[in-house]
Amino acid sequence: MRYRILGGTGIEVSAYCLGTMMFQDGCNSDHDDWVRIIHVALDQGINFVDTADMYGQGESEEIVGKALRGRRDDVVLATKVRFQMGEGRNRSGNSRRWILKAVEDSLRRLNTDWIDLYQVHRPDDSTDVEETLSVLSDLVHQGKIRAFGCSTFPAEEIVEAHHVSERRGLGRFRTEQPPYSILARGIEASVLPVCQRYGMGVLVWSPLAFGFLTGKYRKNQPIDLSTGRPTIRPERFDPAIAENAAKLDVVEQLVELAENIGCTLPQLAIAFTVAHPAVTSAIIGPRTMPQLEDLLKGAALTLDDAALDRIDEIVPPGTNLYNPNAPLPPRSLTDNARRRRPLTDRAAA
Repeated sequence: MRYRILGGTGIEVSAYCLGTMMFQDGCNSDHDDWVRIIHVALDQGINFVDTADMYGQGESEEIVGKALRGRRDDVVLATKVRFQMGEGRNRSGNSRRWILKAVEDSLRRLNTDWIDLYQVHRPDDSTDVEETLSVLSDLVHQGKIRAFGCSTFPAEEIVEAHHVSERRGLGRFRTEQPPYSILARGIEASVLPVCQRYGMGVLVWSPLAFGFLTGKYRKNQPIDLSTGRPTIRPERFDPAIAENAAKLDVVEQLVELAENIGCTLPQLAIAFTVAHPAVTSAIIGPRTMPQLEDLLKGAALTLDDAALDRIDEIVPPGTNLYNPNAPLPPRSLTDNARRRRPLTDRAAA
């Protein structure tokens, strides 16, 4: 396993990061199975583990905490804050009030005294970014977190956050965690160049494109929408939808490329993401031990220029074949009041 420096922090992390979104009831209720997966990943050289408080409403963090007993010093541990936790008001968001509560809850569940990378899971337009950066800087000074980053922020909000950090003398986002895959290359146009400009580490999620690049879903083969990932977002898998049909066409071309190279489709997909110079680590999220073992076998896969050129022919750089962040479009698009003047003020004269 290769190791890279995380966003100028001096922290060395593996090029594969073990993601734990699947570590929750509904995927597998046996915590011991998940602990074994974590231990195998660590034994094979992965030293970077990413989770979030909202995964299973804290269940994922608890499993990670159990697995890291006796091994905490050897692991770079990342978690996230932003989404609703439990019922009631003020139990989500990027406010000082919530982050101070959420970080203590995460520390308790993770059974640790510190978090290496604490990430803001999504932007929160109800909270001034200065407030968020201020409380995160305080947590660094208190020793509760070592560094902080953002996740799925558009390029313009990353730039704004860095501007506020410099102007106010606050700590800055050291990392960004965006969606990135062969099927969703949109971040190549702006997010990745911005991260390079600011020296940010990048850990990418969904490199298998929500399961489309596992090889499980193929053209002209029946897709069961009642089990697995299709139950979460069935519209992303229904072949009757034109966007999905286009993805299936691309998958067939990628399967052929993988066979010519001598690797599996998932191995090809992960190798593509870590080949980008802006990417520090790719988050892999296996649900089973065989899935983990297959991905680990592909860790040494090097895609030459010919392979990358072929991928560029299949899916041009900067192209999204689907919107990887579809569940959370910005309010600038969903709130009519942000796109339409009052009726009495719409005319030019």
